[in-house]
Amino acid sequence: MKAAYIHIPFCEHICHYCDFNKFFIQSQPVDEYLRSLEKEMANSMEAAGHPELKTIFIGGGTPTSLSAAQLERLLDSIHRILKPSESLAEFAVEANPDDLSAEKLDVLKAAGVDRLSFGVQTFEDELLKKIGRVHEQKDVLVSFERARKAGFDNISLDLMFGLPGQTIGHLASSLDTALALGAEHYSVYSLIVEPKTVFYNLMKKGRLHLPPQDQEAEMYELVMRKMEEAGIGQYEISNYAKKGYESKHNLTYWNNEEYFGFGAGAHGYINGKRTVNAGPVKHYIDLIEQSGFPYKEKHMVTKNEQIEEEMFLGLRKTAGIDKECFFEKYGRSVDDLFPKVLHSLEETGLIVNTNKNVFLTHNGKLLGNEVFQAFLGEL
Repeated sequence: MKAAYIHIPFCEHICHYCDFNKFFIQSQPVDEYLRSLEKEMANSMEAAGHPELKTIFIGGGTPTSLSAAQLERLLDSIHRILKPSESLAEFAVEANPDDLSAEKLDVLKAAGVDRLSFGVQTFEDELLKKIGRVHEQKDVLVSFERARKAGFDNISLDLMFGLPGQTIGHLASSLDTALALGAEHYSVYSLIVEPKTVFYNLMKKGRLHLPPQDQEAEMYELVMRKMEEAGIGQYEISNYAKKGYESKHNLTYWNNEEYFGFGAGAHGYINGKRTVNAGPVKHYIDLIEQSGFPYKEKHMVTKNEQIEEEMFLGLRKTAGIDKECFFEKYGRSVDDLFPKVLHSLEETGLIVNTNKNVFLTHNGKLLGNEVFQAFLGEL
């Protein structure tokens, strides 16, 4: 079984930190894009032999920037082409608090969407303005309640820390507000300043003032502590959930399993091949018209690359790498492949290496990137 990611690259506004493939929706050929997306899905499913799907995730951009009619068209095409069956374990959609109307919620619910992911980032209105968000705290509260009334009982809230001007107090307040809502899932990410973003340009000019690294680490520890106190389990470096509400789609990535990537700029991983679609909307549409597929990059992943990916993706999970599963996939044991790295990381207190699995310690979570990099180039 495979997973499917579907990218909607349109937004009503562009956030200062976002480096995802996105465009202002005004004057964009949205309907033409949806037609091309349908063609890509149909061609890709046929080429892959119409595998059964276990999860579907519609992300962006902002999927809910589409009109209700466009959303309905998209969801109808998903059912017609991807043919999700009763075995579909999760059907998730990203949503913005400021454009999720009751009508759109009804469209999503009628199509079988069973998980919503709200891009909140912070509940501090002044901070929201600083990072280029146009919604306010009240919009989140209204949209959350509206989603509950529409029957959604699996909602995730996305939050960020390490934002310019953000204090420990700001973060604590946002976490308290988020937890008081009683969502089933929380994703809490540290800000990473990426090229081609407003924040990157400000940083180059010396005008972006971020919390120091030690304060950012303190923020991460606050997140972990607050979640634990609330009974929300950490199952991945940046993700927390009530039991049974872990993101099944995202676990596809962390388990290094295969998935379709549909839409402009989407990444896919099918039959051992990683693909990257063209990003610009017009280029994407043109490629679909010319060849039926929008790939700008294709790479057949070697076994050594698969193993490296298995390590740095799997170690993101709190449970870490299951040694038995690893051996079944690759015919080699983790300990035989990485004896020196494992010994070194265990000696420095960054991992725990048992007979059954390898996982990050508390300090390992704080220094995750150092741990992941240690496995690269070792084979």
